[in-house]
Amino acid sequence: MLACTISKVCRLLIPPELVSIRYGIKRSEIGIVIQGVLLGLLIFSAVFKFLIHLWEYFWGANNSESRERKEIWRSLIFLTSLGFIMIAVAPSWMMIVLDFDVHPVLWIFQFIFSEPFKRLSLCIYWLVLIYASVLRFYNISKNSKIERILLRKYYHLLAVLMFLPALIYQPKFLDLAFGAALAVFLVLEIIRVWRIWPLGQLVHQFMSAFTDHRDSDLIIVSHFSLLLGCALPIWMSSGFNDRPLTPFAGILSLGIGDTMVSVITIFAIVALNFLDV
Repeated sequence: MLACTISKVCRLLIPPELVSIRYGIKRSEIGIVIQGVLLGLLIFSAVFKFLIHLWEYFWGANNSESRERKEIWRSLIFLTSLGFIMIAVAPSWMMIVLDFDVHPVLWIFQFIFSEPFKRLSLCIYWLVLIYASVLRFYNISKNSKIERILLRKYYHLLAVLMFLPALIYQPKFLDLAFGAALAVFLVLEIIRVWRIWPLGQLVHQFMSAFTDHRDSDLIIVSHFSLLLGCALPIWMSSGFNDRPLTPFAGILSLGIGDTMVSVITIFAIVALNFLDV
């Protein structure tokens, strides 16, 4: 992102014939949108923390209002700063770097509705799978003694069901969807860590149902690991056509390979126990 910015600034301040260094490969609109969203969220985290400290120092610390009212004020600060940065600041960077003809948010809607039947149908398919699976396995995780690591393997298979058809039929849309999912995960993690009213505690309770010793007390990273494990091979192979199977590496290895190893291990343990009996 820094290289993109330097390259654009150099072309604005220095005549093109004097700029001898080009940064990176040809950048796509989707790549810039994903980078801009991540940049905006990084800026937002710092800005929000700064605003909260200012609010507590000048107004919140000596205020006698109820805790619930203070939580509402924190939520308003959160939503206002998030909306301003993601609607104004981050898109401004995208438009400067890649010369978007329209606002990047409008470009995203135009991209989705350029093939509305395929892409909206894919969104509906994803939502149905997510709703059914999350609702079912959240209840199991609360009421069952099954190891959480085994329950989490189901989500690896869910990733195959969700991402493999999209990678085959709508690879560009999947690129954008991965970026959107990563942004949603980051926002939800910020909400959970800062306990932003009214979702903070609910998100924390939900995520805690799937955590184990590999997650820290502060930050939960398992869902980021699964998402990035599937997305990074696709993002890193963008623009290269000589290795057509490379984009499938993450989905197949995490979704099928890792899960099959676990299944084989379980069968081996059961067989050994049976032989001992």
